[in-house]
Amino acid sequence: MRLPQHPTTWDAPQLHPFAAVRAMAPRPPSRICLLLLLSLLSPPPPPPVAQAHRFSAPNTTFTHLAQAPGPGSLYVGAVNRLFQLSPDSLRLEAVAVTGPVLDSPDCVPFRDPAECPQARLTDNANQLLLVSGRTRELVACGQVRQGVCEKRRLGDVAELLYQAEDPGDGQFVAANVPGVATVGLVAPGPGRELLLVARGLAGKLSGGVPPLAVRQLAGPQPFSSEGLGRLVVGDLSDYNISYVGAFAAARSAYFVFRRRGPRAHAEYRSYVARVCLGDANLYSYVELPLACRGHGLVQAAFLAPGSLLGAFATGPRGARAALCAFPLAELDSAMELARKLCYTAGGRGPHDTQEATVEYGVTSRCDTLPTDSPESYPCGDEHTPSPIAGLRTLEAEPLLQLTQPISAVAALQADGHTLAFLGDSQGQLHKVLLNGSRGQVYHSEQVGPVGSAIGPDLLVDSGGTHLYVLTPQQVARVPVAACPQFPDCTSCLQAQDPLCGWCVLQGRCTRKGQCEQAAQPEQWLWSYWGDSRCLHIQAVEPAHHPRQEQGQVTLSVPRLPALAMDEYFHCAFGDYDSLAQVEGSHVACVTPPQDQVPPNPPGTDHVTVSLALMFEDVAVATVNFSFYDCSAVQALDMVAPCRACVGSLWRCHWCPQSSRCVHEGQCPEGERTVYSAQETDIQLRGPETCPRVEGLAGPALVPVGWEIRLALRVQNLQHFRGRPAPYHCWLQLPGNLLKLPAVLEESAGDAGLIRCQARQFHPSTSQRELPVPIYVTRNESQRLDNAGPLHVTLYDCAAGHPDCSHCQAANRSLGCLWCDHGRPTCRYGLLCPPGAAQPVCPTPSIHSIEPLTGPPEGGLALTILGSNLGRDFADVEDAVHVAGRPCSPDPALYQISARIVCMTSPAPNGTAGPVQVALRSRRPGISSQRFTYQDPVLLSLSPQRGPQAGGTQLTIHGQHLRTGNNISAFVGGQSCPIQEPVCPDTIVCRTMPQAAPGEAEVRVVFGHAQRTLSASPFLYTADPQLHEAEPSASFRGGGRLIRARGTDLDVVQRPLLSVWLEAPAEAQAAGTLPGPQDPKPRRRCGVAAADPQGCTQLGGGLLQCSTVCAVNSSELLLCLSPAVPDGARPRRVFFALDDVLVDFARASGGHEFRYQPNPRLAPLSRHGPARPYRLKPGHVLDVEGEGLNLGISKEEVRVRIGAGECLVKTLTLTHLYCEPPPRAPRPANASSPLPQFVVQMGNVRLALGPVQYEAEPALAAFPVAAQVGLGMGAAVLIAAVLLLTLMYRHKSKQALRDYQKVLVQLENLEVGVGDQCRKEFTDLMTEMTDLSSDLEASGIPFLDYRTYAERCFFPGHSGHPLQPLPDRPEEEGRRATVRQGLTQLSNLLNSKLFLLTLIRTLEGQPSFSQRDRCHVASLLSLALHGKLEYLTDILRTLLSDLAAHYVDKNPKLMLRRTETMAEKLLTNWLAICLYAFLREVAGEPLYMLFRAIKYQVDKGPVDAVTGKAKRTLNDSHLLREDVEFRPLTLMVLVGSGASGEQRVPARVLDTDTVTQVKEKVLDQVYKGMPFSQRPSVHTLDLEWRSGLAGHLTLSDEDLTSVTQNHWKRLNTLQHYKVPDGATVGLIPQLHNGGAVSQSLAQSCSSGENIPMLEDGDEGGVRLWHLVKATEDSEGAKPRRSSLRERERARAKAIPEIYLTRLLSMKGTLQKFVDDTFQAILSVNRPVPIAVKYLFDFLDELAEKHGIEDPETLHIWKTNSLLLRFWVNTLKNPQFIFDVRVSDNVDAVLAVIAQTFIDSGTLSEHKVGRDSPVNKLLYAREIPRYKQMVEKYYADIRQSSPASYQEMNSALAELSGKYTSAPHCLEALQELYAHIHRYYDQIISALEEDPVSQKMQLACRLQQLAALVENKVTDL
Repeated sequence: MRLPQHPTTWDAPQLHPFAAVRAMAPRPPSRICLLLLLSLLSPPPPPPVAQAHRFSAPNTTFTHLAQAPGPGSLYVGAVNRLFQLSPDSLRLEAVAVTGPVLDSPDCVPFRDPAECPQARLTDNANQLLLVSGRTRELVACGQVRQGVCEKRRLGDVAELLYQAEDPGDGQFVAANVPGVATVGLVAPGPGRELLLVARGLAGKLSGGVPPLAVRQLAGPQPFSSEGLGRLVVGDLSDYNISYVGAFAAARSAYFVFRRRGPRAHAEYRSYVARVCLGDANLYSYVELPLACRGHGLVQAAFLAPGSLLGAFATGPRGARAALCAFPLAELDSAMELARKLCYTAGGRGPHDTQEATVEYGVTSRCDTLPTDSPESYPCGDEHTPSPIAGLRTLEAEPLLQLTQPISAVAALQADGHTLAFLGDSQGQLHKVLLNGSRGQVYHSEQVGPVGSAIGPDLLVDSGGTHLYVLTPQQVARVPVAACPQFPDCTSCLQAQDPLCGWCVLQGRCTRKGQCEQAAQPEQWLWSYWGDSRCLHIQAVEPAHHPRQEQGQVTLSVPRLPALAMDEYFHCAFGDYDSLAQVEGSHVACVTPPQDQVPPNPPGTDHVTVSLALMFEDVAVATVNFSFYDCSAVQALDMVAPCRACVGSLWRCHWCPQSSRCVHEGQCPEGERTVYSAQETDIQLRGPETCPRVEGLAGPALVPVGWEIRLALRVQNLQHFRGRPAPYHCWLQLPGNLLKLPAVLEESAGDAGLIRCQARQFHPSTSQRELPVPIYVTRNESQRLDNAGPLHVTLYDCAAGHPDCSHCQAANRSLGCLWCDHGRPTCRYGLLCPPGAAQPVCPTPSIHSIEPLTGPPEGGLALTILGSNLGRDFADVEDAVHVAGRPCSPDPALYQISARIVCMTSPAPNGTAGPVQVALRSRRPGISSQRFTYQDPVLLSLSPQRGPQAGGTQLTIHGQHLRTGNNISAFVGGQSCPIQEPVCPDTIVCRTMPQAAPGEAEVRVVFGHAQRTLSASPFLYTADPQLHEAEPSASFRGGGRLIRARGTDLDVVQRPLLSVWLEAPAEAQAAGTLPGPQDPKPRRRCGVAAADPQGCTQLGGGLLQCSTVCAVNSSELLLCLSPAVPDGARPRRVFFALDDVLVDFARASGGHEFRYQPNPRLAPLSRHGPARPYRLKPGHVLDVEGEGLNLGISKEEVRVRIGAGECLVKTLTLTHLYCEPPPRAPRPANASSPLPQFVVQMGNVRLALGPVQYEAEPALAAFPVAAQVGLGMGAAVLIAAVLLLTLMYRHKSKQALRDYQKVLVQLENLEVGVGDQCRKEFTDLMTEMTDLSSDLEASGIPFLDYRTYAERCFFPGHSGHPLQPLPDRPEEEGRRATVRQGLTQLSNLLNSKLFLLTLIRTLEGQPSFSQRDRCHVASLLSLALHGKLEYLTDILRTLLSDLAAHYVDKNPKLMLRRTETMAEKLLTNWLAICLYAFLREVAGEPLYMLFRAIKYQVDKGPVDAVTGKAKRTLNDSHLLREDVEFRPLTLMVLVGSGASGEQRVPARVLDTDTVTQVKEKVLDQVYKGMPFSQRPSVHTLDLEWRSGLAGHLTLSDEDLTSVTQNHWKRLNTLQHYKVPDGATVGLIPQLHNGGAVSQSLAQSCSSGENIPMLEDGDEGGVRLWHLVKATEDSEGAKPRRSSLRERERARAKAIPEIYLTRLLSMKGTLQKFVDDTFQAILSVNRPVPIAVKYLFDFLDELAEKHGIEDPETLHIWKTNSLLLRFWVNTLKNPQFIFDVRVSDNVDAVLAVIAQTFIDSGTLSEHKVGRDSPVNKLLYAREIPRYKQMVEKYYADIRQSSPASYQEMNSALAELSGKYTSAPHCLEALQELYAHIHRYYDQIISALEEDPVSQKMQLACRLQQLAALVENKVTDL
């Protein structure tokens, strides 16, 4: 199969499943259907994925790899597939499907599946893949059919050249089980090629297959080993050979393998065997043991030039590996020595030791032939010993050791180096340089998925540039040397790849041969050299340059390669090029002008560009080069601009008088210059020579408010001599820059003094110390440098010194005093008036003490807050007393003047008094609060037990518990955190987790005093457990009752049901969620803590909503689901059992708790919720809504009408039915005159409006005065009219009431059978789950496209619908003439005018029946299948004509029936276009529905004579009698022979007839096989086996059949008394005894006729099975009556018990019906383009003809798609699947199809008691299905239109599905028969048309008619 060539390798080509099937080679006619269907049983794999250097195919495992000679295609062997890939991009070129295949390793290849009963669908893994270059063939051997091989064409792997039809055991090549390796090679020979294949021991049928054999590759029996050499082994299982690889050298072939010795207990060793390539008899076989020192078993091998490389591992599962090399010369020499010793010396060496022998238990022995025998017979002969085994081990030293097992080896000689490539078991590829006796890994990369071993087929391409690496999941193309991936010289040389080097003048990493001047010195730098170094610029002079000047730069470049005369270097400064002057290793370049230099980045004084030495456009070496700007330097440091200028990296100088930073020599004339520190020949240079302020000349502390004159020391003012200028001091106060005039006082040398003007400082902020920066300017604009950080400190004594003690404790150097002048305050000493300073502070003042109580033991930390509490700790060390007792202050916690913390002393209980602080020389300070010593007492605790995990809120009761402020509680050894506040009589704490359950003592610590509650220990119990929680859904409004069951639930104090929610960002931003709340609100003494209700905000954007559960018992919790805000997404739902958190899913057995949207209900009244709803007595209330049962059940809904309850009868997704009180209840709210209708669903309360009860209207009395005034005639007429009106209204109301009551009754019936439905549904889902597992292996039995098309085009035709062309040899000449004529007819059909004229002429003939029209339309569909675009155009024209015809009559009738060829063409067109949708989307649910129906029908009795069943949806096929039955399980023997038989269980009923039992047994035994491939039930007998000799053949009728009163009963298992568990077998029929039952089954299958068997003695005998057919209205011919009467009679005949059966069946199948309808009517996936195209066309027709009625358009779409295609598909699954549809299944499908028809109508669906049963069954579902249909149509209409080009593209792809020429000719032949029948009329129509005359269509028809009717009478 040649796939289309795609322009890019990134697009995965689509593998069409049928194209893949056609890729199979032609097979014998008897096997075509079998193989086609088998290949379809497995679902087609997803399209393979091809990327630039990788190829993978989803769900496919790769096994082998091969490549055609030269740069040929790559071939990948896989499980069930062969792939052909392009060698460069790994693009998929072709694919062949090779499996799965019906096979068994225990069977020889078979044609008839009956020959191998144990055969199963088996994956076909490719075991051997070889290329024959001479014949251009691919040899592929799979594991199925005992490993036979096939040949395929190299150019197209899909083309099968040869496969053995009936292979013998001599053609069994590969191992027939996976895991056993098969290796081989194609050996060239004179005039022919041979195949050398070696394989390990596989299945039980492979014992006779030799481990090594020579096989033919051509000739009459390819792959046969007959007459060729075989390695004969005595007992192959003793040796257990495992082959590693096969390799061909110049004259020899080598096989590397592992095996053990001749005894099973001998250890395994590694071997290499050699045979001559021309030795077709294996006389030259010699093997030799191999060893790699320290490693025993070979894992992979490769024949490299001159040596055999082997990867070894220690033991069979060694974790380490080694690579060894065995030189071929040594290997051949050792083998020649072994051969010579075995030929001439009996195998003995010079020391008389056995060094060679004949192995494998054959009769040959080493001999003593003449000494020249090895030379005379280099490849052995018949008389030479064979097979020879050398006993001397050839050992080699490891070249390399690795930590991972090696699974693949390859090698290559390139650029004078030998490289090895090793693939390991973890998917890594290692590249190794082999250098003498050692190897070095220079690169490793992960090629395959981690843990996925690299396959042994590691290939090097013909050019030696790439490796093909195979893993089970992908094929990768890896470069041998990835030189181009290294972007620069450094990475290239660091790679140390021996094949890579840096080509200097090309500027890229290349192989040596790719560098043009690699032979020249310094041109190609080899990465493997240790001293290789990239070309670099060693030095640049100057290193930087001012941007304002242009100058020369000199580069020093060591090892610069020499150039030719016409070659040159140039320099690139960024984008500016400059010609380079080269002198040796020095290069001179000119810098760019100022306008060519890029600008400086903001905030910098320079710009750095890349300076590159260029050769042409290649950067040979680069360095960074900076252009600086001195004028920008001074702006970077405003504090010291001169220092920044001359101290920078650049050569910048400072002009002090003009305050400018310039590069060299640019200060104004006469101005002194401060030179850069970069200058070396100038003495006065650098920042030290800058004019600068050294520091303050006076104190740095300046008191606030005191006038002071600041002085600053300056240096280096000699630059300003002779140039007087004003100076200023600048102070940067907060919010204010203060400028003070200053004078310069010069002193000796260059120093001086700047004195600022005197000034008081009052900063705007009060601060104890405020540092104020200061600097000096000259001429206001010339700032002098500050030598360092310079500031004065303003201090304020009043700040931070609020009292006298604080003031006196201040630093004495500040001079602060406590000044009592006006308002006492702390001031600078000189600012305090004389006499106002106070040396002694006032009395201490105590503001508060805490706590107010303490234990008598003392040790309590008491905190005293106040003022003037001492200047330091020494003042208060012994100054504190509490209640008269000393209290010891803590120095660490003392705060000057403000706080004292002291430890109380012991005192008697009840001691009380104030706190006193007495400082030296001052009166003591006494507190107004009193401190009391009190004794806390613990009395009890509650609760007394809690879970081991903790979280219990423990309440400790006692007296005086609020003692001190350092209180802590403990339970056992664990702390119990206290919840504030502590109350006088209670302490509440929360227990912590405990290591084990048990009692724990409760104690409370008050400071250093401890109290223990010994009498009441706390009991830790085992944690509560939850094992059940339901229901698992709720509305977002919450309030649904959740029941959680478990153990030890009563120990939980406050169980919660909580949910964490993730609030969307928009909800958080909008502020619609609750704000942050404390999840644990603060308690208050004497008030019970509130339960956490509602939602609280957690961290990380999470929200927690909780409800408190009620503990019903130790095993039951009752919780209400928490309400959650709209828009929040639930993250976790859990139960919080104190500190035990249990996720809801864990408690409910894996069911996640789901929140559903709140239900929505429509108001009762159509006029809105404010208007009353008028309720008539006896009516049921029907409330419509959305999502009603998603989060609640019917029993939980509460509906109230005022104070009364409306009893809920039914709750569905969209409807709520409730039965109101018979009388109007009183309003619940006295203010409302009418009762309100309120629905309560958990917390969701919906008020739907008031309800007004109505009384039945009474007949109004006719006025007496009117009766007198009118005549008798008028009175009678009016009375009659009134009477008819009232009767009509009564009937209408009665019908509506009946409809509502019927719905309620149906609901009640369905509820009644709910438990039965659930049990049946559970059983059915178990069966369907098993079926799904089977389908994963076998696949859905889809029909191939040809059969599908024939069944859709020609329904009712059994077998082949088309008559084949005659094939008699004597008519060969006439046949060619006929074919020529039919070909001309095919060409003539391409004329649109001819085709339309033909169709219209045929339809205009009265004798052209409807059947003829359908037949001709289908023939045209076949004939034009290859031109679907043209067929679609014809169809559009015909449909346009049809619409024009119906628009004038009744447009709603268009497409309703198939009366014209256009309608049948539309049916066929839809069948063609929707086949892919059927297979990919709708096929699976439809097949599951079919199987579910069949399973349910078979579970109950089915009458074999009448065809009626107990389980059905169709009332006419309902078995109404109550037949007792018992299910049985029979053990069916499958397989042949005593050892090969298996027992398969089959479920049957004891009431089944023997034929019914055989059908069920066949269904079970062949459940994975299509129906057409199963044996017929009429060709087998059922045999009951009991014991060793008890065999009884069962049949429907025999001598034991019971006959009574002309009624003969069919035999059942009950009749034969077959027990449960009996063993039965199916055996071929040996006589025609089954003819009666066969004819019975054929005639009774429909159940319409009661057969009579003619008996000569007894007259007519009637058969019966379960019930005797009676001569009632059903059995007799029904009288003519209306359809309505027959439906009414049937409905009345369905009592409730039978309707219950139908409802049970309907409920069980409901899921599968819904799934099927959803697959058909869903737009979640792309709608088939044909449907969109058709609907768009119908919309165009409606618009064209002005049809605005939406109902008409809806009917057109329904008639064209739903009725024309989907209903037909629902009723006939045999059109799609290879299945048998029984009459009972067909009857059920008919009801479902009718439901689908009803769903497509727009008329209101109402049912009554007389409605058909199928309408009653689906009364509730049909409105929902109608909505699905309407939404389906609306969504299609709103989708983007299907373009003409898209449709044509899709049609062109479909056109190739049915283009087989013979069938096309057969269709044309039958089409011509119809043309011949109306030949004259067609000719006349063509001759009458002017355009037809010009085209000579009539003449062309006459010509082809003459060819077709050339006296050929057999057409």
